[in-house]
Amino acid sequence: MTTVLLILHLMIASALVGVVLLQRSEGGALGIGGGGGGGFMSGRGAANFLTRVTGGLALAFFMTSLLLTLLATRPTTSRSIFDPPASAPASSAPADKGAPAPAAQPGSPPAVPAPGRGGILDKLGPAEPTGPRVPQSK
Repeated sequence: MTTVLLILHLMIASALVGVVLLQRSEGGALGIGGGGGGGFMSGRGAANFLTRVTGGLALAFFMTSLLLTLLATRPTTSRSIFDPPASAPASSAPADKGAPAPAAQPGSPPAVPAPGRGGILDKLGPAEPTGPRVPQSK
């Protein structure tokens, strides 16, 4: 739905640009477009037609802009393939919120922080230090 509306929006935008460029210059445009004799669509009828078409395309452009904004802010139910499954198995022992975290063993990989939303980036741990280890004073 969003893709179809976005393609329609782009087509309306390009048609609006084309119709605006077809309109006759009224002067005051730094001499661009001349002001001389008959252009492609000169005359009063063509000016009224192009004005109405421009107004209709502008209205359609604003409406599709509003619809695209509403669709973008709507919560979606589709999930990414990187999200964990909804029925993730729970740990066998419930964690006590008041108890301190167990200390890491020397030589073991660093502890992975608790996932925020459960995405793939939340599961990545901190990078291993690449330089020499410096003794830390306690």
